[in-house]
Amino acid sequence: MPAQQKATACLALADGTVFYGMGFGAVGETVAELVFNTAMTGYQEIMTDPSYAGQVVTFTFPHIGNTGVTSEDDETAEPVAAGMVVKWDVTEPSNWRATGELSDWLVKKGRIGIGGIDTRRLTRAIRQQGAPHVALAHDPNGNFDIEALVARARGWKGLVGLDLAKGVSCTQSYRWNEQRWAWPEGYTRREGEGLRVVAIDYGAKRNILRCLASAGCDVTVLPATATAEDVMALNPEGVFLSNGPGDPAATGAYAVPMIQGVLEKDVPVFGICLGHQMLALALGAKTVKMNHGHHGANHPVKDLTTGKVEITSMNHGFTVDSQTLPAGVDETHVSLFDGSNCGIAVAGKPVFSVQYHPEASPGPQDSYYLFERFAREMQARRSA
Repeated sequence: MPAQQKATACLALADGTVFYGMGFGAVGETVAELVFNTAMTGYQEIMTDPSYAGQVVTFTFPHIGNTGVTSEDDETAEPVAAGMVVKWDVTEPSNWRATGELSDWLVKKGRIGIGGIDTRRLTRAIRQQGAPHVALAHDPNGNFDIEALVARARGWKGLVGLDLAKGVSCTQSYRWNEQRWAWPEGYTRREGEGLRVVAIDYGAKRNILRCLASAGCDVTVLPATATAEDVMALNPEGVFLSNGPGDPAATGAYAVPMIQGVLEKDVPVFGICLGHQMLALALGAKTVKMNHGHHGANHPVKDLTTGKVEITSMNHGFTVDSQTLPAGVDETHVSLFDGSNCGIAVAGKPVFSVQYHPEASPGPQDSYYLFERFAREMQARRSA
């Protein structure tokens, strides 16, 4: 930020550190956990990813806003991330798909942004000290009560023990048949009879549902609080467990009994992100809070069953403790960054899950095989 400019936004950390910058987007204050994301593209998808509930996102890539925004890229109806931190001022969009500017979009959606921040310094602090609690404020007049902001950051209880899935889940069931975007048609609709899949919405991204539809699935989405009876009443050929925010142990209070009930029915089960953690908890494993989590589109993951390495998209602050996996549950994928668990499968059963996001296309198609595998498992049972 140039010295002659008066700061119109500030980011106050719970340890008392304060970063000043130029505000954009909505005016106001918010309190959240601060994480960083290393993706070079997809800022709109990140801001609308329900898994970022309760978090402010620092973007390590400096060119944020240069592709504008378009409703086609929303992962859910409204932004869920609490705010964004960027290095350079948001620029005007240069993209044929853009229908608006990021700053205007944030104003409309009530989300705060701060620019002119030394994001390298901030990212190092997050890596070394863990994801801090912060207060982010935007005031065009530059008036900030720093002591009050730091106190708000210190007083925030954090994500541990917090169930956020209910708040971002759908409130009633619905059907989904939109498929992945493809040139030149854009989004198309799947037609004809499909494999009956019930998707549990813990904060599901739209592109996950599109990938299921593109794999031949007839998808019915149920709220996070659905019971095993609710699921099985739809006579599913497969059950999908979606991504989502918060502490998996807290969400597990109601999700684990449902999953265990479904597992007793011996139907194929596939989970992603929080859904992966929910499945692990249902099978008897445990989850733990990570220091700063994994957030980005460049994370290498090794498939232990094939030896192949996938470039994946990640977004999680909790992880499955692989040391607690019970007998009969195999670790199938691991992070090549830190060795943390990234996938499990139940031996001899069509039940598996991954920590990363195969629908986010970082590879760009390294991990689509997981949706196809899910479909094959269901098709094999239908044909038996």
